[in-house]
Amino acid sequence: MTSTVQRVLAERRHQLILRALRNGGPAAVTDLSEQLGVSPATVRRDLLKLEEEGLLTRVHGGAVAEEGDQPFAEVAEVRVAEKDAIAERAAAMVEDGQSVLLDIGTTAYRLARQLHGRRITVITSNLVVYEELVDDEGIELVLLGGMVRREYRSLVGFLTEDNLRQLHADWLFLGTSGVRPGGQVMDTTVVEVPVKRAMIKAAERVVLLADRAKFPGTGMAKVCGPEELDVVVTNGPADAGTRSALEEAGVRVVLT
Repeated sequence: MTSTVQRVLAERRHQLILRALRNGGPAAVTDLSEQLGVSPATVRRDLLKLEEEGLLTRVHGGAVAEEGDQPFAEVAEVRVAEKDAIAERAAAMVEDGQSVLLDIGTTAYRLARQLHGRRITVITSNLVVYEELVDDEGIELVLLGGMVRREYRSLVGFLTEDNLRQLHADWLFLGTSGVRPGGQVMDTTVVEVPVKRAMIKAAERVVLLADRAKFPGTGMAKVCGPEELDVVVTNGPADAGTRSALEEAGVRVVLT
């Protein structure tokens, strides 16, 4: 079996394990082994890998899931007016003819709604962004490949990262689940982090979209430091420490 096929199968098992834990609570290795049709030893290796990524905690004989991102539908109706104000300011940065990378998440989706009628290229792993823009014939739309995270409406995995290594964009509009006082950008779901990092490498300029609830927000996985950001569009990093860390790193803070 090729390494590529092995990686795809492992990613699929990891998704199924996390879904089982989140839907049914703690699960035993023997139960997961039977559900997945693999050996208990394979399940134990998968659990170890997922624990290293912060997605679950191993317990005697099995595992329990860690709290991760809320499903897209649960977040989409939260702080809509704030997200729209941030999206409007972000959209004004983009000029016709430019290329734009849009991250996963609901704020990126609100930004996509502001881009209708523009002569631009949009690259995304966000399925809701794709659905929003697919009928806009003025926009060149590039959908990245990858494994589908249905509840979170995103594409992830090594295929997504490989696609990004072959692309370059004028702008990246990046989402986050939290920004630490030192300016570190965090995420709650480790599986999304490599894609976000690949997006940063593929972009000329990186703009973080973060409403006030993201300071400090949540997240145990570091996406990047403030030195990798160019702009933060927000309705307020309230604490002086965060603002100072961003300014010292040369980040322009745009308040809505």
